[in-house]
Amino acid sequence: MQLRNKQDFWSGIMFVALGVGFALGATNYSMGTAARMGPGYFPFWLGVCLAGLGAIVALTALSPKAHETHVEKFDWKIAFVIVGSVALSGSVMDFLGVYISVFLLVVISSLASHVFSWKVAVANGIFMVLFVWLAFIKGLGLIFPLWPSFLGN
Repeated sequence: MQLRNKQDFWSGIMFVALGVGFALGATNYSMGTAARMGPGYFPFWLGVCLAGLGAIVALTALSPKAHETHVEKFDWKIAFVIVGSVALSGSVMDFLGVYISVFLLVVISSLASHVFSWKVAVANGIFMVLFVWLAFIKGLGLIFPLWPSFLGN
């Protein structure tokens, strides 16, 4: 067997590793049964499914019919911007509130794009704030600090 599609192969290996990691992590929780699921049941089977799909993707990359591709050099700057924006958003959420932290998350992570546009980033940020409000605040009734704590809401 010859590795023809390196991109699919390595993404499949990544999915297998993540799936196995989540499945093993879920074994620390009570599993329950299919009729009475415990907190570990869903993440365990989700991890198993992810690992299975990753294995299928990795194996199809070895097929002679696979489209030949190569993996480009990993861009650490983009990964740092995205992970950093998520960490920043999580760390300032209590102080700045959900609305501003989600907006900042979207705009800062948009800087990682090769085709960055301020108009698109701000529009996406506003859309995501509306989506978070609709889905999590109104839809699920979750309680988060919505505005900055220094405003005295």
